[in-house]
Amino acid sequence: MITGMEMQLLLLMGFDMKKIISFIIIGILIGCSFGVQGVFLKQTISESSETTIMDLGDFLFDKKMEVLMKLAKFPSLSACIIEGDEVTWSKQYGYYDLENEKLATEHTIYNMGSISKTITSTALMQLWERGLFDLDDDVNTFLPFSLRNPNFPDDPITFRMLLSHSSSLNYDTMEYYWLNFSADPPFSFYPYPWLEEFLVPGGRWYYSAIWSDMYRPGEYPMYANVGFGIIGYLVELISGQDFLNYCKNDIFTPLEMDHTGFNLSEFDIDAVAIPYHHHNDEYLRINELYYMLGRYTPPGKYWRVRMYPVGGLYTTVSDLSHFFISHMNGGVWNGVRILEENTVEEIHQIQPPGIPDQIGDPTYYGLGWTIIENPMIFNVTLSGHGGGSYGVNTWMYSIPNESVGVIFFSNGDTYYENTILTSQFSQLILKISFYQKAGFNLFSRIDFGMIGGEMII
Repeated sequence: MITGMEMQLLLLMGFDMKKIISFIIIGILIGCSFGVQGVFLKQTISESSETTIMDLGDFLFDKKMEVLMKLAKFPSLSACIIEGDEVTWSKQYGYYDLENEKLATEHTIYNMGSISKTITSTALMQLWERGLFDLDDDVNTFLPFSLRNPNFPDDPITFRMLLSHSSSLNYDTMEYYWLNFSADPPFSFYPYPWLEEFLVPGGRWYYSAIWSDMYRPGEYPMYANVGFGIIGYLVELISGQDFLNYCKNDIFTPLEMDHTGFNLSEFDIDAVAIPYHHHNDEYLRINELYYMLGRYTPPGKYWRVRMYPVGGLYTTVSDLSHFFISHMNGGVWNGVRILEENTVEEIHQIQPPGIPDQIGDPTYYGLGWTIIENPMIFNVTLSGHGGGSYGVNTWMYSIPNESVGVIFFSNGDTYYENTILTSQFSQLILKISFYQKAGFNLFSRIDFGMIGGEMII
């Protein structure tokens, strides 16, 4: 769905709300037109075999994906549909390496962006299950430095607050980001002492705007990436293991996620999707973005981020489906349990303060997962996470009441470009189409009262 940040960007670019709504209507009509075409063609061959009808339906769906990918500026797309506890459909489209015309396959590895946070939160909640801490404990019990909002120095910051983006850590500042490294994690200076130097007044990299001066800890949700850097560090401190090894031993190996990790050096680099940014009708690698990054343009064409517990995960659609199925089914995938059922329920519940983050869709936070209620004009609840950055666009959301989930990865983006409006609405239709293919028609859940009144975006 369109995030609040993206909506603000559209408005700043001069698109008024009426124009934006018109694009939504156009997008819906585009989506419906494909569906009507499919029904018509199926009717014309009603006397043919069921297999032929299914083949034609798949053909039309594939053509629809190709059109939407082109509009969304996605060089490649890898996707799957989950129903209940199994993957019922999976397919890949396009090139993950444009220069060498390498077609995406089920083995193509993509960067996940912020979907990484769901792995990080799962790791911490496994430790919570063991009774090693309480969610409402002050994290300073475990940290080697004092984590306090200097504007509210007497207010403790708890595990629950960090996991639910309500710790009073502010929305990210540009000072937080570091685009690329030539080496894999772990790094000698991250997570410690970098986190202390960045978050504590007087630190070498301290930036006061990282803390809210309006909201006390626990009072208001604000999506803060750096909070999950702290969570990754807490996993290390409480478990006594390196974060990378912990995730491998307690999540990836049990779930047979054999092509998943935070280190590019672990993979066949030729199987990793190259991230592309679309600009002026061409796809640019990250090391070609001179017009955006100037002298800071990194030397490599792949992401290697400092804050790897926040957005540094690499995986395949097949691997991530194992993890997602475990969350959709009370902590179990293929008979392997990684979390207790009550833990999964807690993770996916709306957490205090129980109000939506107003920067985007009506988005609430669980423990490391997002819960979107009534996105756009649809009367439905989504639970999961997405990810986005230069050359990264990922989606992992289920409709819990329907036991249906969708995962897709792409290696392209159009952030800050004049094609962003077309791209965003193409992505919207693409997401709707996947749920439709799974048998759930989002159009049946349109809240027409929203169209006539206040439209939530």
